[in-house]
Amino acid sequence: MVTPELISPRSPRVVAARRLAKRNFRGKDRLFIAEGPQAVREAVEHRGSTGEPTLVELFTTVEAAERYSAIIEAALASGARVHHASDAVLAEVSQTVTPQGLVGVCRFLDSPFEEIVAARPKLVAVLAHVRDPGNAGTVLRCADAAGADAVVLTDASVDLYNPKSVRASVGSLFHLPVAVGVPVEQAVAGLKSAGVRILAADGAGEDDLDAELDAGTMGGPTAWVFGNEAWGLPEETRALADAVVRVPIHGKAESLNLATAAAVCLYASARAQRPRTSA
Repeated sequence: MVTPELISPRSPRVVAARRLAKRNFRGKDRLFIAEGPQAVREAVEHRGSTGEPTLVELFTTVEAAERYSAIIEAALASGARVHHASDAVLAEVSQTVTPQGLVGVCRFLDSPFEEIVAARPKLVAVLAHVRDPGNAGTVLRCADAAGADAVVLTDASVDLYNPKSVRASVGSLFHLPVAVGVPVEQAVAGLKSAGVRILAADGAGEDDLDAELDAGTMGGPTAWVFGNEAWGLPEETRALADAVVRVPIHGKAESLNLATAAAVCLYASARAQRPRTSA
């Protein structure tokens, strides 16, 4: 059953959820916050590798519980603890200025890198030195939309469970395997061992994306390595790749931001990998 309304923001359950705003507590508890109906709906439906439900706890206002009754019922059916909460309580556990009435506490769901390699992926996004959580979440969303098999965040990248990353993924975090904390050298070596071609995305790359497509070289398993928003990929990371590819700029724009470039690259690979059909 739904527990009684949590009146005090000092409730132990509220305090425990609120501390997940900090990375060290998220890592210690192996829990993170997912906000809003879309993310919570995805969390309710997600199961970990052992089959355990990802959603552990849900805070909801009475109004949101009525509006999203199907989500509440699914959360209860999954075994999650559901709390009716006041607006003041939601403000305490939420990481947004205007909470949407649903805040879920979820178990970590990242996958071992070895499992991703063993699955022989055809399309992977590798985030190396990506520090902006919004960009990380958006690239994850792009990878999901392009049909990628996995995303890898290197040990030099932002925390996957940063609230901004989770929000920016708009639920895609729950859709595909994500490995975290993998040294870039290990990521590249592991993917190469699985027969994956490594392409580093860089505005100063020697190879042109259009030329790669025209040459028909992008139809095989591919991993795109995306670098830091401000300074791109360091030379030692570029050197690990099979090719360093730039997205051509046909107009007068100086450059593309990380998320846009990632979307272009991932969709180019997805299109190249699709089987051709006769007219």
